[in-house]
Order: sequence, then structure tokens, then C-alpha cells
Amino acid sequence: MDNKIFKTELQHKDNGNESNRRNFLKNAALLGAGMSILPLVTKASSSGDRSQMNTVTTDNKDFSPTKITTRRTLGSGNSSMEISTLGFGVMGMNHHRGYHPDRKAMIKLLHQAVDQGVTLFDTAETYGPFINEELAGEGLYPYRNKVAIATKFGHQFVNGKHTGELNSRPEHIRKVAEDSLKRLRVDTIELFYQHRLDPKVPIEDVAGAVKDLIKEGKVRRFGVCEVSAQTIRRAHTVQPLTAVQSEYHLMWREPEKEILPVLEELGIGFVPYSPINRGFLGGDFNEHTRFNSGNDNREILPRFTPEALRANLAFVEVLNRFGKTRGMTSAQISLAWLLNQKPWIVPIPGTTKFAHLAENMRSLDFTITPDEWHELESALSKITIIGDRYPAVLQNNVQN
Repeated sequence: MDNKIFKTELQHKDNGNESNRRNFLKNAALLGAGMSILPLVTKASSSGDRSQMNTVTTDNKDFSPTKITTRRTLGSGNSSMEISTLGFGVMGMNHHRGYHPDRKAMIKLLHQAVDQGVTLFDTAETYGPFINEELAGEGLYPYRNKVAIATKFGHQFVNGKHTGELNSRPEHIRKVAEDSLKRLRVDTIELFYQHRLDPKVPIEDVAGAVKDLIKEGKVRRFGVCEVSAQTIRRAHTVQPLTAVQSEYHLMWREPEKEILPVLEELGIGFVPYSPINRGFLGGDFNEHTRFNSGNDNREILPRFTPEALRANLAFVEVLNRFGKTRGMTSAQISLAWLLNQKPWIVPIPGTTKFAHLAENMRSLDFTITPDEWHELESALSKITIIGDRYPAVLQNNVQN
């Protein structure tokens, strides 16, 4: 593990130094839109130097959410991309996360995220399908010259419905790019990921198709999702990758074995999705939680069965004990841990609530020493995690 620490010089104190997530969220929710943000002083360069971690100083006397002023760089050379230290996953605003507020409320939250300094927003054609891209396009249109929207290709649709098949043929990639540009209301896709590896199409052909789109100005950068180290090398040879996106969090650390080392070697950034394990690490679920809205993929995930939830709560209990003396929620610990791993990692937590957005931003406000992280990881290593992250049929679409 990289001993460099994502540091912020903040003394986070409250009565008895006890963390209470529910009180935090209650206070944060009262803020709403249009609130004034305390000024922040950046104490490190935002030049995107991959060898430097960023430092922020802010006054933490109230519940005003942190505004992100620090930056991280994904990729290197001509493929580099400087964005906010935390991104925002748009998917859950309408897809795979159960009931959600109406479109108007979600557009307002996107505006609030931009106001808080978020500059990277992540979506995909398959979220909805298509609806999520349209939401991002409408909500972020007023900020189109200030933010970067990443989207993805690689699935097959017929009459607006997912067939369950993958499709990364070059001609299909081009069509997806054209359609996504219209839905996103942009002239160029800032970061275009292959969503899942298509075994029928060599990755070199995929990279070549995106390279052509980059030459034409329709796409600016290339990324891949959930692929092996070998696939990353092959793709990067044809068209330099800016980022690899994969699941990565305290309960799923497989990328550390082969993916993170090759990314560091090649100068490629890493974007962890589900950084709070689909909400579980935030402490909001227990064995009585049901995901049966008809729009929640957690209902079919082995790690979210009642038995797994009951057993895995021990993981959250460790995080709560760790955070209790530091004024941190379990979600904040999870995000801060990810930021500590490498300076070129940019998590993309998503939410439908301003309170959770504020909570996530606060993860930038804590200083944790290497010894403290070691203490936490040592305690977590003693817990046996129950349940696979995907059922077998979905696991076949990812390379470990």
C-alpha cells in the first residue's frame, strides 16, 4: 500500500469526539441549495503532478459542506485529464438503486454537486437505458464548459431494450458515440469507456475505433472497465488509456493484485465505482432491508441477501468504532481510505440526497496516519466477508 496520505489539515472535533451519521445527515439536509460556502485555501499545486498529494485547509465550525478545490490527474501525457478529487456517479439517480426522487430534484442535485466543486460526472447508455445520459445532459448543460461527463459503450439494444448481449464492433461504437453526444448535449465525449469486454471483438479493434473518434474530435479520451491487466496493456498500446474503471472498496480489493500495479507502471488513472459498496459501507442496511422495488440490482447480488447482510454488518461495526473517535462516518472512512491508496485514484460515489453529497465531500477533511490505516485494515482482515459480489452470469462479464 502506498504510504502517501491524502491529507487535509483539519481538526474535526465535537462533543466527546463521537460520530453520529444520522445527526450529520440531518444537519446537512437542512442546508439545501444556494447556501454560502466557507472559503477554502489550497495549500498544494493543482498542476496534476502525480507525485504530489493535495492539501486543503478549511474551517469546520459548522455543517457547511466542503467545497472541493483539490484536483487529481487521470492518465498521462496527451491523454491526461485533471478533474476534482471526487467525482459523481449519476447512475443511481434513475437506475439500479430503487426508488428515487423525480427528475427535477435530481437535476437540482447535479447543480449542487457542481456548486460543491465536482467536475467529473459518470453515466452510460445502458443506465435506463439512455435515460441517465439524458438526465446528465439536461442537468449539466449549463456547466458544459466547466465539467467533464464520462459515458460508456459496449451493450446491445433492440427497440430500446437490452438484449443481454455485448457489442463493441467498431461500427457500433461509432453509432453509440453519435447517439451519446446528442443525449449528453456536448460536442465531445470527454472520456469514453468500453463498459464490458466483448469477447467477440479484439480489444485492439475497440481501441482503434475509439482512436478514430478521438482524431475526429468526437471523443477526447479512452477508458475500459472491469478488464484484466493483459487487456489493459493491449488496449493501451493502440490508444493510450486515460482511466480504468472497476469496483474497488474496503470489501473488494482484487484490483490491488494486478490492476493497480500495471496502471502505475503505464501512467493510467483509476476510477473506482461503488466506492461505498452500493451503500452498504454507509451503514444504512441490515438483514431486514429489502431491494424489491423492481429497479434495484442489489436484489440479485449474493452480498445483499439477508444472510450476507447480517454477517457482513461486522465490517461496518469496525468502521463505526474506528470513526467514533475521529468524528467520521463509515462512508467517509471508506472514501478517505480509497483516496489514500494512490494519488491517481478518483472515486465516483453517487447519491440522490444532498445530505449524502455533503457527507461525501467531508471525506476530504480528515488526516489519517499510516499507523491508523494499518490499525483499521488489521481489524477488518479478521472478518470473513460473506457472499460473492456478482452472481455467476454477471461475473462472466468481468475479468479478474
